[in-house]
Amino acid sequence: MKTPHYGAWILAAAFAIAPAAQAGGGATPLGSIERGEAKSAAALLESAVAYLKRHGERQAYAAFNKRDGAFVHGPYYVYVVGLDGIMLANGGAPDVLSGSNALELRDAAGKPLVRALLDAAAAKDSGSIEYRWLNRADNRIEDKTASYRKVGKEVVVVGYYTPHATPEQAREMLERAVAKLKSEGGGAAFKAFNDPRGGFVQGDLYVFAVGLEDGKYRASGASPRQTGQNASELHDAAGKALMRDMIVLAKEKGGGEVDYVWRNPATNGVEAKHSLIERVGDVLLGVGYYVR
Repeated sequence: MKTPHYGAWILAAAFAIAPAAQAGGGATPLGSIERGEAKSAAALLESAVAYLKRHGERQAYAAFNKRDGAFVHGPYYVYVVGLDGIMLANGGAPDVLSGSNALELRDAAGKPLVRALLDAAAAKDSGSIEYRWLNRADNRIEDKTASYRKVGKEVVVVGYYTPHATPEQAREMLERAVAKLKSEGGGAAFKAFNDPRGGFVQGDLYVFAVGLEDGKYRASGASPRQTGQNASELHDAAGKALMRDMIVLAKEKGGGEVDYVWRNPATNGVEAKHSLIERVGDVLLGVGYYVR
């Protein structure tokens, strides 16, 4: 087995995301956001495990390594690590990583990635680990979660990026939303807020708009179908009447900040969230970000 030097690991990281355009699909349109990354990764992992069990190692590794094959979907790809640390297959960088000793592979923060994976698999046959990795879609180092399943002496893995916007990014989006509503009116603004390509849905950030008098959604970038529904009795995952708190804050002070817990549509997990809100006429605008 080969053990690539440090430069090869850098090269591997540079190609760790498979091409966006694959057979049967196209590149992700600029401005569009895929939600539910955890679900997509879980589905691919289940498919890979079933394929490995059904067809055996040789056929499975060849399928996983095929960059334009059935197991590479945009940013999602399968890799397999032996319990001895050998990278048996890697759809993200098959030419560099497959067949190599990956025990010393570290993430962008210096975390021993494969050792952490094997430790987790030794304690529990399925689960996940978190690390920092280069996302070639935007050339940024981002949080990534690796969901794994141990199958005999192998660990099958599918990773997905977990967007976590900053407070500054949330503030910037809210300011743009306020400006758009003031300059273009509700019709055009609410349509843009609900449009995943409208510039107001980015990663785990999105704009929501609620009428201050009727409590109904004017827009919700995370779930546009909620438009027109009553949000005034909305409670968070801990039972807090968060929308009533937001409406009172907007009416009394014109805006502010509210903390609560909410399901992150990108990770499918319940997380702490912090929303910035501002009143524009009879409408409450808000943008929230998840707090690690």
